[in-house]
Amino acid sequence: MLIKLKRTRTHDEDRNLAMWLATAAGVLNAIALGAFGFFPSHMSGNTSQLSSEVSNVNFRDITFLATILFAFVCGAVTARMVVISGLANGNRIIFCQILWVEGIALIALALFEIFFYSPNNNREVIVILGFLMGVHNSTSTQLSNGRVRSTHITGTLTDAGISLASVLAAMFRRDPSKNVAGQRHQLWTHLTTIASFLIGGIVGLMMFKHLGFKAMALVGAILVIVSMLAMFRTVMRVKRVAGNAVVGDR
Repeated sequence: MLIKLKRTRTHDEDRNLAMWLATAAGVLNAIALGAFGFFPSHMSGNTSQLSSEVSNVNFRDITFLATILFAFVCGAVTARMVVISGLANGNRIIFCQILWVEGIALIALALFEIFFYSPNNNREVIVILGFLMGVHNSTSTQLSNGRVRSTHITGTLTDAGISLASVLAAMFRRDPSKNVAGQRHQLWTHLTTIASFLIGGIVGLMMFKHLGFKAMALVGAILVIVSMLAMFRTVMRVKRVAGNAVVGDR
């Protein structure tokens, strides 16, 4: 699910990707809410709040909200640039490596908060989380060719509505030329993303209540483990294929 292959990705791979990354995004979003009272991935809400602060002429909050939006975009741009470079050099595990680095960054951020927490650092930590959420969402979007957006639930709800309408329209018209099965599979992928993010949010609040910032470190550790397992499986598969090719040449 974390490897970009030349063949068309299956819906099962996209749903597995949605379950892991959307759940992680939901957990991190909830942890940030519990710790700072702020959503680092809720860019629609942050943009709306920015508009409100502009009307109130609160320059400190305007700067803070604008910085979060900028950090999210920078995270998305960074992930895209890294992916372009990796794929251009034939790096099949580039997406795994991005998630591995994200996991390490989350662990480091959690350890910083555990040992050096201060309310004076809250805004800086939220900005860093906004950057990481941009990386997270950009990675899942690129890997799934836009079918899985792990943090962008507003867009996913819209996509789910479009898929549902397409399925219903094709069923009512009984038009065999319509790809009803494909639309149905895509609908389930969107619903999986939404449900995973929702469940992640519920679990994240519970985890933060009982574990504090250790919950963030746990999410980072899970991302590290999942990405390392994917890298290991890919390397072993490549070695196996190469070995079979050598045997075949003999």
